[in-house]
Amino acid sequence: MEEQRTHIISALVLHKPGVLQRVAGLFTRRGFNIDSITVGTSEQENIARMTIIAKGDGKVLEQITKQLNKIIDVIKVRDLEPENTVKRELCLIKVHSPTEKVRAEVVQYVNIFRGRVIDVSPETLTIEMTGASDKIDALIDLVKGFGIKEIARTGPTAMSRGIKTI
Repeated sequence: MEEQRTHIISALVLHKPGVLQRVAGLFTRRGFNIDSITVGTSEQENIARMTIIAKGDGKVLEQITKQLNKIIDVIKVRDLEPENTVKRELCLIKVHSPTEKVRAEVVQYVNIFRGRVIDVSPETLTIEMTGASDKIDALIDLVKGFGIKEIARTGPTAMSRGIKTI
């Protein structure tokens, strides 16, 4: 049996209503789980880029790719090779920080991780962090002790390194 691994699937799709639903529905009908999906405009007008993170063996990936290519609104699909991919995620973390001492400590961690404090209230700091998922996880682990009020994560978005494009 082939080993399961995480696949980074990049797809160019028409930027119109219902496309995301059709893509997600395909995964549901086939029993594939989506770990993460991000969608945003691309460099071409009326075309969006989807980054889908899913686990499976080579057969699963082949099925996913074939099924995605059958969707009329899907223009191009590519499995990105992890070693030749730039992948980043955005995370917002609201941390309980009721005192100056706690605030200073949280800000110190944020600076070490090259994050930014984007909102301050009397009881909380909101942190913006972009980077690799494991870097974000490490910051979250560090600030957990202060009390995390809320987390919002985008999931990774990715593209090939160098001159190669989808």
